[in-house]
Amino acid sequence: MITREELYALVWSQPMAKVAEQFGVSGSYMARVCSLLRVPRPERGYWAKLAVGKAPPPRPLPEAQPGDELFWSKDGDLRSAPVVKPAVPRKPWVRGAARRVTGTHGLIRDGKNHFETGRPVDDGDYLKPYKRLLVDVTTSKAGLDKTLAFANDLFSALESAGHRVVFAPAGEQLRRGEVDEHEQPKKRRDYYYSRLWSPQRPTVVYVGTVAIGLAVVEMSEAVLMRYVNGKYIRDADYVPPKASRRYIDHSWTTTKELPCGRLRLIAYSPYWAVSWSAQWQETKKVPLTRELRAIVKALEEAAVELVEKLNEAARQAEIERQERLAAEERRRQEEDRRRVQQSIKDSQAQLVQIIQGWADVMNVERFLQGVQDRAAALPADERNGVLERLKLAREFLGAQDPLDFFLAWKMPLERYHPLSAQAAVADADTKADS
Repeated sequence: MITREELYALVWSQPMAKVAEQFGVSGSYMARVCSLLRVPRPERGYWAKLAVGKAPPPRPLPEAQPGDELFWSKDGDLRSAPVVKPAVPRKPWVRGAARRVTGTHGLIRDGKNHFETGRPVDDGDYLKPYKRLLVDVTTSKAGLDKTLAFANDLFSALESAGHRVVFAPAGEQLRRGEVDEHEQPKKRRDYYYSRLWSPQRPTVVYVGTVAIGLAVVEMSEAVLMRYVNGKYIRDADYVPPKASRRYIDHSWTTTKELPCGRLRLIAYSPYWAVSWSAQWQETKKVPLTRELRAIVKALEEAAVELVEKLNEAARQAEIERQERLAAEERRRQEEDRRRVQQSIKDSQAQLVQIIQGWADVMNVERFLQGVQDRAAALPADERNGVLERLKLAREFLGAQDPLDFFLAWKMPLERYHPLSAQAAVADADTKADS
């Protein structure tokens, strides 16, 4: 992994080809990495000019803005530093202070082609592009131009007010909010299965350092459809054939949800810890473009609200973390007491077993000694035979020293060291080291 600062130092210290060689990629790929991390690089001919002392000074590394990728790794996506909680948005937000942004926004550029050349869909249904790293719009082919035009106007209005619109950085793990395309939202929906396309990463606007998710949706309405000759058409477009004795109309009607051409803007919290959303939708008489100024102002106000919610969520998360730590400590203490009691119980049981074993050994030893004493009174031939059998018996029984049994006994502290004892030992080691 390499940071923006480290990459900047590399590309201004040696040619791009050598930098790319260090990472095992091509020079053009490394140039794209520089562009994505907003790292300026030398122009063509820079190193030749440097050799004769005529090179211009290196362009400074611009300060990282909210939403910038801050790291790059060859074996993974570009990643930005994880954000624990956003800072308060910068103030004041003076609308006239920023330059007016016009033209086609970078997230909109080339988007139309990807939407139009996506997966095959039924006539009038929502488009499903193959590429997933695209601006978050949900639209039909008929509504594509209008949807992208509104998204472009919205992004331009936000950036004119000084707020940056980007794809959510991969490293920040921002989520996409729920998107309901129905003009009359459903009360219950199954979001695990949706017929809608969804982007790889949310589209977000950074108001100060606070991210707000944005999704533009062409809404759907219930349309009466008629099934004719293997396909559905709008019932309003159906022209019944002339009545005939030989012809029977086998068509039938049903209701389907189809894109209606009217737009809805959904703004939401992309942070997992906070649930918040707001939406604006146009009617047949009032287009959303008239609401742009009010939308920008509402998003600025929402950013302040989000900061308060995020701070509260962080406070609650810390409380829960402390509670989890306390519960874990209680479990450790309870387990410690259980293991201490078990070590005492096991030690007692082993000692009783050793004592019983010692008694058994002593009984055997008394028996063998009795045999040896009785054999002393036998004739020599019989005595030798008995002693030989006694020797075999001792060898068969093996070592019978009771002391060996006792030395095998483990005291409770040899079985388990209580946490208090471990802490005492650790404290003693620390004092000894000091």
